[in-house]
Amino acid sequence: MRNALHFFLGRPSDWHLRRPTLPRIHLGPNLLGPLAVLASCLVSWPAFAGATGEDGNVALGLWVGAVSILLMAWSFILALRPKILEPLFGGLDSMYRVHRWAGSLAVAFMFWHTSIEPEVQGGIRGAAESVADQAEDLAGAGEMMLYILIGLSLARIFPYRFWRWTHKLLGIPFIFASWHFFTAEKTYANGSAWGWWFGFWMVAGIVTYLWRVVGFDMLRRGNPHRIVAAEHIGSTTRIELEPIGKPLGQDLGQFAFLKLDVPGMSEPHPFTIASAPERGNLEFFIRHLGDWSAKLPDHDLIGAKVHVEGPYGEFEPLGHAGERPVWIAGGVGITPFLAALDRADLGTETPTLFYAVRSIEDNPIVDRLREAEAAGRVDLHLFTTATGRLTPEALDIQFPNGMNGCHVALCGPAGLVSSMADAARSRGASRTETEDFDIRQGFGPERSQEISDAIPLPI
Repeated sequence: MRNALHFFLGRPSDWHLRRPTLPRIHLGPNLLGPLAVLASCLVSWPAFAGATGEDGNVALGLWVGAVSILLMAWSFILALRPKILEPLFGGLDSMYRVHRWAGSLAVAFMFWHTSIEPEVQGGIRGAAESVADQAEDLAGAGEMMLYILIGLSLARIFPYRFWRWTHKLLGIPFIFASWHFFTAEKTYANGSAWGWWFGFWMVAGIVTYLWRVVGFDMLRRGNPHRIVAAEHIGSTTRIELEPIGKPLGQDLGQFAFLKLDVPGMSEPHPFTIASAPERGNLEFFIRHLGDWSAKLPDHDLIGAKVHVEGPYGEFEPLGHAGERPVWIAGGVGITPFLAALDRADLGTETPTLFYAVRSIEDNPIVDRLREAEAAGRVDLHLFTTATGRLTPEALDIQFPNGMNGCHVALCGPAGLVSSMADAARSRGASRTETEDFDIRQGFGPERSQEISDAIPLPI
């Protein structure tokens, strides 16, 4: 009984939610995306400002309902991962951060809207009363469905593939809510300018949702590649992909989503590309951290077809001309720096690399780093459990006069990246570059692998 409770409840630390933090603000094009999301909500207020009813909160109630629709639409648009929007958000990791915030706030605004239950007086009907009543009932069912799906998706005990399927269903509550919003009594006619404004966002949300679920996941799966090399070393699998057709065309530090045409392995997962763009072939190092990656050694991967979606990301390991590159990596976070070292000519000063890893015995990357160090391509500083953890004091040893003029790129576990980035900034680093791509967040114990083995789920 105690073991069963431990399995489902986990440890107290499993239930510690990561405190939501906002990214550091850097003036530039990366602010245009978040500002566009905010502006689309604020400019919608005049559509309801004059609404009256028995409840004095009618205008507010109508507006927060509209904002819920707008934020859900934005969430679906960003889930499509449009490359044209990446620079406006500062990379796909930031786009996904806004995607999650938009989805979470949409649920909160929906709850707020239903709590107010605004009834406008003298409004304009969007459809016949019977149709509007049916649409309202659908919206109520969709609201409960949304709460259940969000709750399931936040529970880390469920496997990643289960999380993906719950996310695929989130468009249904949005369609119900949009139909209710269209047919309900409002302060404007559906054929007016405001009607076209909100109609655009509802259609955009529905179309991008369907294109994500049907288009990308079923029809347009990505650039075809073939696995030409695969080796399993300790808890890491290295694979090399050869393009079938034209190369992917990635930049240094970018990542891609892999979809393996292997039974039980077709769900997409993001990994940083560890090879230089000029090589043509793509190389990935995949740690066995979840239910999907842990099964890689069980399959014969050579010759298997892989669809690659991407590339994505704005991570810059080398920085600009005149900046001294300093790299800080933990575990598999070394991969974007391997891509830089794979380039024939770095075109910059010799990078200083601080690499933290549990041990070097089963790490297939350390030998490659030592070869690069012997060739004079990198100044390597290794930190293991046995030799001592990587701490900010390591920066003082290598940079006793401060880090002015250094471009510091960091990739790895969130705690390491956060502490070392703060340390680099406090020591005068000209710029810090991070990319925290966390496609799934939640709470509770991580039991994905065990549950996945016990319960077969659709791919």
